[in-house]
Amino acid sequence: MTASASRDVIIGIDAGTSLIKAVAFTLTGEQLADVSRPNAYSSLAGGHVEQDMAQTWSDTVAVIRALAKSVPDLSARIAAVAVTGQGDGTWLIDDDGRPVAPALLWLDSRAGRLVEAIRGGEHNAILYRRTGSGLNACQQGPQLAWLQAHMPDTIAGATTAFHCKDWLYFLLTGERATDPSEATFSCGDFRKRAFDAETARLIGIADLTRLFPPVVDGAVMTHPLTAAAAIEIGLPEGVPVCLGYVDVICNALGAGLYDPSPDVGCTIIGSTGMHMRLVPSADAVTLNREATGYTMPFPVPGHYAQMQSNMAATLNIDWMLDLACDMLAAEGVTRTRAELIRRLDDQVLRARPGEVLFHPFISDAGERGPFVAHEASAQFFGLRSRHRYGDLMRGVMEGLAFAARDCYTAMGSLPRDVRITGGAAKSRALGAILGAALDCDVRICSRAEAGAAGAAMIAAVAIDAYPDMRACAEQWVAPHLSAPQSPDAALAKRYASIFPTYLEARLASRPVWKQLAALRAGGDHV
Repeated sequence: MTASASRDVIIGIDAGTSLIKAVAFTLTGEQLADVSRPNAYSSLAGGHVEQDMAQTWSDTVAVIRALAKSVPDLSARIAAVAVTGQGDGTWLIDDDGRPVAPALLWLDSRAGRLVEAIRGGEHNAILYRRTGSGLNACQQGPQLAWLQAHMPDTIAGATTAFHCKDWLYFLLTGERATDPSEATFSCGDFRKRAFDAETARLIGIADLTRLFPPVVDGAVMTHPLTAAAAIEIGLPEGVPVCLGYVDVICNALGAGLYDPSPDVGCTIIGSTGMHMRLVPSADAVTLNREATGYTMPFPVPGHYAQMQSNMAATLNIDWMLDLACDMLAAEGVTRTRAELIRRLDDQVLRARPGEVLFHPFISDAGERGPFVAHEASAQFFGLRSRHRYGDLMRGVMEGLAFAARDCYTAMGSLPRDVRITGGAAKSRALGAILGAALDCDVRICSRAEAGAAGAAMIAAVAIDAYPDMRACAEQWVAPHLSAPQSPDAALAKRYASIFPTYLEARLASRPVWKQLAALRAGGDHV
């Protein structure tokens, strides 16, 4: 379908872990309105983290209907609907299209032991060469293997395995499908941009390939909104619906990862940290010795996004802020994180660089990129009595920057230009520190809803509003990128001299992490 002049609005749906959002954009990329509501999931014993599939659809319907109240004549102006959402996980439906059980989220860790067994065996290296992605308990393949072993009745009743966005796409269009990005890292071959029977066999789910839906590339194909879904969401039947790529790819697209210039990276600094490189072909993909990270098809012919993810990014900063709040509260002074953040940049920039070394592995789940260590923990090195709170907070930000360098190094050479998005992108101090640690130009993406925008961009190309993704990105992304901020040469040189020490300390700490984990486990029984 070619977009008409009267139909000038694309709705981007982003069903994330925390929020479900619906965002309206014009065909030129202007954001008109957005509506969100909190997502809900349950954390249960044994590492089970589940989400009610029917409730996810109800929440999606609610945000779309609410969006219509904010955009005049939306029904008459709608050109397309695009959907993306949280990655990994397992959303099973039966032959009638009904859920057979609550969805397993990416946070679910019940397949952890199974993954550890595979990662310690001979199949792991072979798997990594096929998928380009490190095996993790959050992924659909291992989760299906766990369900096969522990919940065979659930598997027996299922006919299709979805991810979150695939479930919503099915309810909007009636089509059982997934996209190339999720098919690949879940249980596929990244070179084929599709599911792979041999990968399934290596994971131990050869009999479950029947659950894999067809792979649909939303950049070249859409399906029409069904009559039933049209009534529910209040939009016209037949509107093109686009199955976007997984949310992290859409976020990267909306934040500027696709660029004709070489050596571009994208870092999302949120609760977790995601670091991405764009490569122009499967042959250009760099696979590391630790068999970690992800390789995902990108919504541009032949292109791939490589990524490494830190379990904790701003969680480390939040921890430091909370320590300050607790100390002040003990003296009867109430401060919030937001109040402390207002003065944080100046405080950090006044501190001397490289005074202390910090490993930002504060997450209870340990670390997954560019190495896997469930026991990994945060730690300071080099503390002296002269060091104050500002020195420690600067050390935390430098630790995040070194972790980013660690991740980019695992994917090849350092990028020349990195686009930053996410909750901490507004921090002047963190931007300057990250740029110096990577010795690259930094550009801040000001678009608030990059994920929904990325999904909408895929739809815009699919309905021929743009001839290709390059033309779309020039209109949708370039105006939202700040001017390049060049790194401070002296600071970059200092950080380059410190990084080997950061890396050596990480490698040397592994046995200490294991010993501490064992001691803590023993203490739980006292």
